[in-house]
Amino acid sequence: MSEPFDAEAIFRVLNQHHVQYVVIGGYAALLHGGTKPTVDVDVTPATDTQNLTNLTAALVHLQARIRVDGIHGGLPFATDANALAGMTALNLVTAYGELDLSLSPSGTQGYPDLIRAAAPHQVGNLAVQVASLRDVIRSKTAAGRPKDFDALPELITIANRQRPHDQVQNFRGD
Repeated sequence: MSEPFDAEAIFRVLNQHHVQYVVIGGYAALLHGGTKPTVDVDVTPATDTQNLTNLTAALVHLQARIRVDGIHGGLPFATDANALAGMTALNLVTAYGELDLSLSPSGTQGYPDLIRAAAPHQVGNLAVQVASLRDVIRSKTAAGRPKDFDALPELITIANRQRPHDQVQNFRGD
């Protein structure tokens, strides 16, 4: 599957299947005003059985396959709620581009933690719940990957412009 990236189409399918999720990662950063390009969508789904069942149906609709370097179109996998419940992360390729599921993103307690401060953002004609900028910063800091550290200065600047009375001093939590 080498379809062009279409985040709105991915969100539309998730919404059609009544999946509860929070957008995180680079796409969340873009929705908060970041400028670093991204070629995937990262989401944290709720992990209750009904939501994972809904997510399973959405993944089938999306023609999701496990993303593997060097294997065009990815690999098939067991798409069922029980299999998803045992995972912490899953990198997928879909009919609309790459989708990363992170059931427990670095620095967070997963969906219940992220949904508290999440807010709806418009993506095309859809409303999607997006992790707060502070939660995005917290997760990217905890992940500790070079690409996450590279994104932090811009995100901290945006956060400080939004809430100048409550400045983020740096990305290490000092």
